[in-house]
Amino acid sequence: MSKQKKTAFAMSRHRKALIIISVLIITALLILLDHHHYNKRIHKSKPDSQEQLVSYDFEKYHDKTFTVVKVVDGDTIDIDIPDNSHNHTRIRLWGIDTPETKNNKTGQMYFGHEASEYTNRLVYGKKVTVYLENRRTRGKYGRLLGYVQLSDEKFLNEVLVEEGYAYADLRFAHQFYNKYKQLQASAKNQNKGLWRNVTRDKLPQWLQRKEPKLLK
Repeated sequence: MSKQKKTAFAMSRHRKALIIISVLIITALLILLDHHHYNKRIHKSKPDSQEQLVSYDFEKYHDKTFTVVKVVDGDTIDIDIPDNSHNHTRIRLWGIDTPETKNNKTGQMYFGHEASEYTNRLVYGKKVTVYLENRRTRGKYGRLLGYVQLSDEKFLNEVLVEEGYAYADLRFAHQFYNKYKQLQASAKNQNKGLWRNVTRDKLPQWLQRKEPKLLK
């Protein structure tokens, strides 16, 4: 091969390499731009007013299915959708309260570990459907307040109270207030879960105040 042909061949290979590199760079930039645009949509600031926030949350979460990526506590889970600046959305199960395991003030409460493990067994890594109340969707710490439906169509909130892993939360009004209170009474009468051995001093402070005669 002549020197001229070798030079032309080398230039052709060089040009081809430059084209491939350019295409790869452009593709990577397009992916980054698309990802940035997606994140910008997902992480946009939530509305300021309560009415707008409820509407925003309903559109994003209500009657939609997600995967549980973390069980924080018996009554608190994370699902696989960003929430503002967070990678996941944290849900506080509405209408119930499980014994604490990570609270700095109370420490680990009686039956807290069992409640957390039970929730973990039911939902971790699984698909759940989220339902909200149209008057309030967020709690004190900005967590989503939700009813979480399992694949068998039962609600995690109810199952936890019914099986004695959670208390009916009597501090706040919600649409299942009376139902959860009845489920709690039934679990207590049957000595299910925590009700088998719980003593009054082991109950949450709020429940001792709300139901002074719950345990004698």
